[in-house]
Amino acid sequence: MAIAAASCYFSVFSSTDASYFYPATSSIRFPASRRVLSPGKATFSRRRTGGNGSSPKTKTDEIDGVSQKRFSDRARDRSAHSPSGTEQEMQGAQSRAFKSLGFSKKDKKASLYDAKEQQVSDPGNLQDTAFLNAVVKVYCTHTAPDYSLPWQKQRQFTSTGSAFMIGDGKLLTNAHCVEHGTQVKVKRRGDDRKFVAKVLARGVECDIALLSVENEEFWRGAEPLRFGRLPCLQDSVTVVGYPFGGDTISVTKGVVSRIEVTSYAHGSSDLLGIQIDAAINPGNSGGPAFNDQGECIGVAFQVFRSDEAENIGYVIPTTVVSHFLDDYEHNGKYTGFPSLGVLLQKLENPALRACLKVETNEGVLVRRVEPTSAANNALKAGDVIVSFDGVHIGSEGTVPFRTSERIAFRYLISQKFAGDTAVLGIIRNGTHMEVQVVLQPRVHLVPYHIEVGQPSYLIVAGLVFTPLSEPLIEEECEDAIGLKLLAKARYSLAKFKGEEIVILSQVLANEVNIGYEDMSNQQVVKFNGARIRNIRHLAHLVDSCKDKYLVFEFEDNFLAVLERESATAASSCILKDYGIPSERSSDLLEPYIDTVEDSQPFDCDQGDVPVTDLEFGCDGLLWA
Repeated sequence: MAIAAASCYFSVFSSTDASYFYPATSSIRFPASRRVLSPGKATFSRRRTGGNGSSPKTKTDEIDGVSQKRFSDRARDRSAHSPSGTEQEMQGAQSRAFKSLGFSKKDKKASLYDAKEQQVSDPGNLQDTAFLNAVVKVYCTHTAPDYSLPWQKQRQFTSTGSAFMIGDGKLLTNAHCVEHGTQVKVKRRGDDRKFVAKVLARGVECDIALLSVENEEFWRGAEPLRFGRLPCLQDSVTVVGYPFGGDTISVTKGVVSRIEVTSYAHGSSDLLGIQIDAAINPGNSGGPAFNDQGECIGVAFQVFRSDEAENIGYVIPTTVVSHFLDDYEHNGKYTGFPSLGVLLQKLENPALRACLKVETNEGVLVRRVEPTSAANNALKAGDVIVSFDGVHIGSEGTVPFRTSERIAFRYLISQKFAGDTAVLGIIRNGTHMEVQVVLQPRVHLVPYHIEVGQPSYLIVAGLVFTPLSEPLIEEECEDAIGLKLLAKARYSLAKFKGEEIVILSQVLANEVNIGYEDMSNQQVVKFNGARIRNIRHLAHLVDSCKDKYLVFEFEDNFLAVLERESATAASSCILKDYGIPSERSSDLLEPYIDTVEDSQPFDCDQGDVPVTDLEFGCDGLLWA
């Protein structure tokens, strides 16, 4: 179950739609608090409220995961907890919900941006068991971090999903199916044995994971699936997997109803997606979708739930799958989809174009450039981007797609890899010119996923500090976070790489911190007069402090002052009373290094340069 975040942020958040996307995982539901739709996962579904735009969740529209899961009582009670479960339901700032389920591969060239067509010498029949035998069932045991108590883990739970063989001893499934997985097992059709699988790579934005199985018996007689080209509208599609309702393989059939840039719930990202009307249910996540020639054209990953719509499922196309596989092959790991890092406005209005000295009906206006983006050195607010690598961009922010279609401009960005250079044609003050931009993954001030280990934390005399993250917001619930901090989390931009919003999560009551016991979820801005860059910086400031008092300054000039020697003496007693193994996470034990990015001066307070609600809620404003 996953909630996807997209690296090419050219997404538009609509405030009028009341539908939601959910992952196609299995039977566990959690509250949602992310911008994007939640992907589907094996046997459990999870629901999230709120999204990037922090819009409320509607009662009528939802997105359910497609994988099946069994959750612990604690997991069921938590709101929007670990994304590793099979089905997570998320409602984003947009009013849609997605469910994650699938896979994809990539194409290129000219004005026809199709997936690369692969030749299949001997197309098979879907009735042939060889195709069905390549689809396996995934069993995952998840142990997610406890973001409210970051020194410990949550109670483990299990989920089931689907995967399929792609050759070379590897399997493809959804990232949300194996998120926070401590044990992953797979079982072939017609076999009663489960084999241990290893997760080689997880692509959060594209909701794809690569697995390997070392046991040779698992691969005996196996025939991997072949990837096909990007399908056309009304092409027949067959989804195969292990949804809830039984233990054996399931086959559903439908047609391709739409192909466009789609919100990926698990990764909170926008990438190419295939909309189909074939039934996708919890447990289908990670299963393949076939065309009539027996070629795999994508991976089922999320569904759309609404009182006003039926049978809307989504498949990750082979273009996205191939991007993920190429990235892993070239770099030995998943590096992510790049982002241009600019906020754009459509140029449909003739007077606006004339004012900007744009003579033709083309281009998009640069509203602002992210400080951490490489484009910050090449583009300026007021520039008009008219082409991307020679492909002309229309005034609605679209480019040619295949023979007679158009697609969002951010699709071109998603075809690039981290570190690639793009040539942008721009108009600046009426002058045409070209600039080169090195594309890199977007830097999020508040991360959508904690990829490695436990969340960072620091305990000072019972005051628990931790970086703000979307999983923490989901776990704490938006009401407990507060509107001001929530607005910063959803709309503020990072001013340098490594910047974090550090909050006081809670206070572990003790004599040394009397009067502060009720403080929780408040941003700490300064320590002894020094502005805090991230939690590592805060730990360094505390460790190197020689003053008599430890002075923590929060928003609105609220102060928490501790006597340094008393705080140090009380720390071990507090840890023992609350059964906490260490006063800080292991990553904060390493020596602090003041990087170039961290040493950049603040030109304004954290969160003082927010992206406004209008910019995310209006169709005329787009992130690339």
